[in-house]
Amino acid sequence: MKQITDSGAIESLVDEVLAANAANVAEFKAGKEKAFNALVGQVMKAAKGKANPQQVNDLLRKKLTD
Repeated sequence: MKQITDSGAIESLVDEVLAANAANVAEFKAGKEKAFNALVGQVMKAAKGKANPQQVNDLLRKKLTD
């Protein structure tokens, strides 16, 4: 299984998941760390488990805290 490491592809998946999961985004911004894990799970699901998990975590956290 080839892992997706292209940051552009991962960023596009992250953007889609953030747009589709506004409730989880709001929960994370309210301090609920579990909501972050749910978002990571959604990105991994969208990538069929092929996205590099560390890149997903880093990019997602960056987008949520900017």
